[in-house]
Amino acid sequence: MKDLKTTNTLLLFIVIPLAFYLLKLLSFIFIPLIFSMFIALLFLPLMRWLTRKKVPKPIGVFLVIVIIVGFLKLGGEMVQLTTNEIMATQESFMDKAETKIVELIVLVESFFGMERVQGENVLKHYFKDNSLMKNFGSTFQFLRSTVTMTLMTVFFVVLLLSESFNFEKLLKSTIFKHRHTSIKTFMKIEKDILKFVIVKFVISLFTGIGFGLACLFFDVSFPLFWGLFAFLINFVQMVGSVIAVVLLSLFAFVELDPTGTLLFFIIVIIGVQVLMGGVLEPIFMGKTFSLNVITVLVMLMLWGYIWGIPGLIMSIPITVFIKILLEQFPKTKMIADLMSGSDTGISFRKRA
Repeated sequence: MKDLKTTNTLLLFIVIPLAFYLLKLLSFIFIPLIFSMFIALLFLPLMRWLTRKKVPKPIGVFLVIVIIVGFLKLGGEMVQLTTNEIMATQESFMDKAETKIVELIVLVESFFGMERVQGENVLKHYFKDNSLMKNFGSTFQFLRSTVTMTLMTVFFVVLLLSESFNFEKLLKSTIFKHRHTSIKTFMKIEKDILKFVIVKFVISLFTGIGFGLACLFFDVSFPLFWGLFAFLINFVQMVGSVIAVVLLSLFAFVELDPTGTLLFFIIVIIGVQVLMGGVLEPIFMGKTFSLNVITVLVMLMLWGYIWGIPGLIMSIPITVFIKILLEQFPKTKMIADLMSGSDTGISFRKRA
């Protein structure tokens, strides 16, 4: 019996790395599949309501597709507006950016006693010419992968909503022995993920609006772009908020007088982020996503390494999904307790 337990433990150490390797290798399938599961969970209440109203399922699926396409079209229009905004003032901004960067470099040179050939252009000295055509291939590859994954995600959403793939039955046949347990677990997963998506969307939306209004008030260029950027990057838990504040602060250095105005602007955008992400989001989330900060950071690094940006976005819902499954079994409940923020560490809901 002891030898069997040792063998199972060794097999577990072999299977887990192999599973993660397959997840990374087959990311072009698993990323759209996981995304589609979250999207399907979001629209399941609508599908149930349509079913109660005796609306045929194909019509319900068609309505969901129309809603998704509408959101994608709206996102495309927003990107187009931000692009036009940037292109309209590109030359004037580049002139200001060049002046500020040169002043900063000269200041650093004088501080460290660095020498440069007299009359040599500062920017050409530190930044070598780089042809855009060198990056065209990688950009084209990225766009092609994005379009492919988007189409696959829509395809998987249609399959899930039409019940060609029943996740609740999959839980019953693979993990749980009793139908009642599988239904209870599925409903908890659906409720928690749905709550996370809605709260995260609303908080990110108001964060983007706050950043955009701050740019307008302080006369920082491209307020629409920065609002959209803050909205999107805020879906990357913990890391996204820091990236948004740092990048916008660096950009504002070019636009604003580096004295009181710049300082007040940075304080405002930090205040918006703290209010939305540090106060309102934990209040609306409640105890649903009580996770240890160490667990959050480890999962961000793990899924970010496996799936890149999509992994960073989906890391918290995936972690909560795993935690809910572990809570259902006495042998793994201790692991779920360690992942939570109850008495084992700092609660995720109290993060700043």
